[in-house]
Amino acid sequence: MTDYDPEAFPAVAVTVDLVVLTIRRGRLCVLVVRRGEEPYAGREALPGGFVRPDEDLLAAAARELAEETGLAPGAAHLEQLASYGAPDRDPRMRVVTVAHLALVADLPEPRAGSDAAAARWAPVEEVSPGLAFDHDRVLADGVARARAKLEYTALATSFCGPTFTVAELRRVYEAVWGRPLDPRNFHRKVTTAAGFLEPTGETTTRDGGRPAQLYRRGDAAVLHPPLLRAEN
Repeated sequence: MTDYDPEAFPAVAVTVDLVVLTIRRGRLCVLVVRRGEEPYAGREALPGGFVRPDEDLLAAAARELAEETGLAPGAAHLEQLASYGAPDRDPRMRVVTVAHLALVADLPEPRAGSDAAAARWAPVEEVSPGLAFDHDRVLADGVARARAKLEYTALATSFCGPTFTVAELRRVYEAVWGRPLDPRNFHRKVTTAAGFLEPTGETTTRDGGRPAQLYRRGDAAVLHPPLLRAEN
């Protein structure tokens, strides 16, 4: 390594950006921040930041998520989404970002991080197009990933509390997929998918009407059969 000169190569910075999705008042919402600094001061963007020298990517994403939402590491589903490295995506310098997708249950109003003037939960269709950097594309990719994963995994329960009714779970699917679902057909599919839901033995009347059974997430990682959007 004695002949290696790092200054012989162009400087490249690495950031993490977060697509944080939740369901609020029946709508799929994303966490956005109003930038307090240049570039794009005053514009809304996805939350994120530079990766520290001693961090790996997932740790940086978890730190940014905690700063914006107060969630402790492991308290929300967090996965790597995609990398974005167009040479002109950031006017400051060459910056490659590794976006992450987070799915969370409804949270209180967020607090802005150190470099943001404000933060809010916003319906996804009301913030894009118009986000800073290439965040419109990042958001679209994150929503597409979430919609697809709800077909074949149990991740829809990440939007719910520890226990939930089938009707509450159906409203998650309706919000993410953007269309109504037949209640009886949905109930049959989710309660017969092996390992998807686990009855708690308790009921609730918070949906109104007759008592509804409460469930928790089961131990299935993959749904069989899957809940295909075209069939619901």
